Amino acid sequence: MPSVHRPRAGRSRTPLAMIAALATTASLTAVGAVALATAPAAAQDTYTWDNVRIAGGGFVPGIVFNQTEPDLVYARTDIGGAYRLDPATERWTPLLDWVDWDRWGWTGVVSLATDPVDPDRVYAAVGTYTNDWDPNNGAILRSDDRGETWDVAELPFKLGGNMPGRGLGERMAVDPNDNSIVYFGARGGHGLWRSTDFGATWAEVTAFPNPGDYVEDPDDEWGLLDDVIGVTWVTFDPDTGTPGSPTQEIYAGVADLDDPLYRSTDGGATWEPVPDAPTGYLPAHGVLDHEGDRLYLATTDSPGPYDGGAGELWRLDTATGEWTDVSPATGEDAYFGYGGLTIDRQDPDTLMVATQISWWPDIQIFRSTDQGETWTKAWDWGSYPERVTRYEMDISTAPWLDWGSPGTAPETQPKLGWMTQAMAIDPFDSDRFLYGTGATVYGSDELTNWDSDTTFDIEVKAHGIEETAVNDLISPPEGAPLHSALLDLGGFTHEDLGTVPDRVFQQPSWGHGTSIDFAELAPATIARTGGSGEEAAIGISTSGGDSWWAGQEPGGVTGGGTVAVNADGSRILWSPDGTGVHVSTTLGSSWSAATGVPAGARVEADRVDPDVFYAVADGTFHTSTDGGATFQARFDGLPAEGDIRFGAVPGHAGDVWVAGGTGDHYGMWRTTDAGETFEALAAVDEGDAVGFGAPAPGADYPAVYTSSRIDGVRGIFRSDDAGGTWVRINDDRHQWAWTGAVITGDPNVYGRVYIGTNGRGIVYGDLTDGGPGTGPTEEPTEEPTEGPTEQPTEGPTEGPTEGPTEGPGTADCTWDHTVTNTWPSGFQARVTVTNTGSEEVNGWDLAWDFTAGEEITSLWNATHRQDGASVVVSDSGWNARVAPGASVTVGFNGLVDGEPGTPEALTLNGSACD
Repeated sequence: MPSVHRPRAGRSRTPLAMIAALATTASLTAVGAVALATAPAAAQDTYTWDNVRIAGGGFVPGIVFNQTEPDLVYARTDIGGAYRLDPATERWTPLLDWVDWDRWGWTGVVSLATDPVDPDRVYAAVGTYTNDWDPNNGAILRSDDRGETWDVAELPFKLGGNMPGRGLGERMAVDPNDNSIVYFGARGGHGLWRSTDFGATWAEVTAFPNPGDYVEDPDDEWGLLDDVIGVTWVTFDPDTGTPGSPTQEIYAGVADLDDPLYRSTDGGATWEPVPDAPTGYLPAHGVLDHEGDRLYLATTDSPGPYDGGAGELWRLDTATGEWTDVSPATGEDAYFGYGGLTIDRQDPDTLMVATQISWWPDIQIFRSTDQGETWTKAWDWGSYPERVTRYEMDISTAPWLDWGSPGTAPETQPKLGWMTQAMAIDPFDSDRFLYGTGATVYGSDELTNWDSDTTFDIEVKAHGIEETAVNDLISPPEGAPLHSALLDLGGFTHEDLGTVPDRVFQQPSWGHGTSIDFAELAPATIARTGGSGEEAAIGISTSGGDSWWAGQEPGGVTGGGTVAVNADGSRILWSPDGTGVHVSTTLGSSWSAATGVPAGARVEADRVDPDVFYAVADGTFHTSTDGGATFQARFDGLPAEGDIRFGAVPGHAGDVWVAGGTGDHYGMWRTTDAGETFEALAAVDEGDAVGFGAPAPGADYPAVYTSSRIDGVRGIFRSDDAGGTWVRINDDRHQWAWTGAVITGDPNVYGRVYIGTNGRGIVYGDLTDGGPGTGPTEEPTEEPTEGPTEQPTEGPTEGPTEGPTEGPGTADCTWDHTVTNTWPSGFQARVTVTNTGSEEVNGWDLAWDFTAGEEITSLWNATHRQDGASVVVSDSGWNARVAPGASVTVGFNGLVDGEPGTPEALTLNGSACD
């Protein structure tokens, strides 16, 4: 299954609705309906939210076309919610971003059903785990507006959206004649369930005789493989009913090796095993051709999605009861179970089936145009090790899917697929099909080329689906705006938030990234850690992520752990799994054991002082002042249990914020003396992730961002005054379930925040109106202004003018340069320019000359270029307009030998300011 964070319980749990199973429902449609009732006094800022583009990144176990409306398609994921395809943009729209922190498990979607009678209606069965990882029961969500809003019926048991067997199905189906009737096949021994009121209430079908008995591993200590797989799919024969009346003939697959298929011929009143059904395998998928009276049954020896070494494909003549084995592979060629199964509704004699899994050399897709009597393959063997394919893989819109290599024949990259339990031909277009894999959705719009032996393209069709689980993020002040450490994929460098990267991290390359950090004063130096194995568990870059090399490992390393890079990039502190904390002064080529700090401690670096590192373990805060060689325990009042995450503040030595805990010891703390003392932030009830970004205009302290519960409200918050006040910046339609792993601001764009989710990828938000940069100054002005003029005028003018020299610049703006912090060889400063004229400035360049050899290393709220002592700073777009009386502030870090000076003059758009 995709790796996934397992959120832990907090102190207070007040779901928006504790819904009585089978009886009542609760609406989850109102933005802020419950949470805002107790929101902090500060007004909510308006934000625009989007995903940092990756395109996929996780398993898509279900793709469902509506059978009566063209271009209405849904996809489900195992940890990242459900999506609807926008046919105009060919991008998927997320439908479950409203799922909140307390019910994070509802982003695991077990099954989807779209109503063939009323296409506006759609249903989703949700719940991620049946063991104790997920504290909540599952639920059936229903929508009558295609997933824009939802109502909920909670079930009295858990569901397993990220459990083995999640690609079987579909477990839920709407009666095509009486669409008030919906069936759902449950796992865990809970049998078959039915709603007769459009999903508002549910009851077990007590006449259904077999809930299934197959368990993959009864002794599994994790509680993942010891659950009954249950009722795996449901389908109707629409020809056995009339519009408005229940369909009479219904089929259901059951995970029972002896009785895998059941049928009702009286609208679900009674059920019997289908005679002579094939035994010995699990019924993975069932597809009914009602025009030809044929039911196709794909079976496998494992619920998948990672395995499956045997299986069969059968055809049932539903009129005569005759079974025919139409398996496309036999004998030694049948080394897989069968997964995705679909028929062409425009030509029901045509069907396709995929192998559930075939890691080497690739999956296989089979196609028949004669009801399974004969088959052709997507690829076949040429002269070994070459393979001959009917298709060309086009990953140009998500080029990272080659995993950084063309592969070695016969196992080429990109693969045709893996974990392919979802596949569907468009019921209105024989040329179009989609299928899911473990990392993306592939598909083609020229499928019938297959039948004429003409090559067809298979393209990435996952755009809009963002399904990564995020461990860590960094946004350096220079270079690429974002780098990530991701579960399953390792991570990316994003040069552009709206562009899918060319490659995942390489050299080293891992399945899991655990931590990433950069040197605040030398941002091109980055270290990342991840899954240990054949390659080293640490990678280093001194080129801002353009290229990497694998560091060496101290003995005993078993996993990535956490990493920190000191302020100037001269030292790396690593706390890997399997051994103690180590420090390197050679960019990872050699390591020395740190002393005074426990193994497994979480580590961070001071963002100003290169000699200072921090670590937290077992409730104690440790500080090193000698570059990570030795640590001293300074404060022991932090939470000893629960997740702890912390960060040091850019530009402020010794300033560290800590969030985490559990139960009654759960919140946020801050130190400004490198850990000697801490102060709790009283407003924060539950603190989980904290990060920093560009200061608000006129402020000299970074904006603080957190995923926390503050004053009783769970959400994403920003503080522009070092935690004095907080503003909730998300709303109840944008919650993304669990967001406790990481949050960070952008050092160059005020208001921009990056949020790591647990299955919805990297979310980022910007102030909708561009932020307060165009509003009033940090103070009204030094004076109300110098007046419209010194006097109303002294006549028409003093003369023609005093000459063109003083011009608009000397009277139309003032400026201030303030050094806000210094440290050995470095400093932080800000420049504020106030428009004292009567007209708006629309677009600005500020220019000055340094006087003490200063060099800017990072700058926020603008862009800059420097040539020797001369500096030109330009607006960032969102703050280009400066109204009369308003100010704009830019902040920057820099290097200097000695004390920084003060520029002698500054110009705005070429004119001198006073």
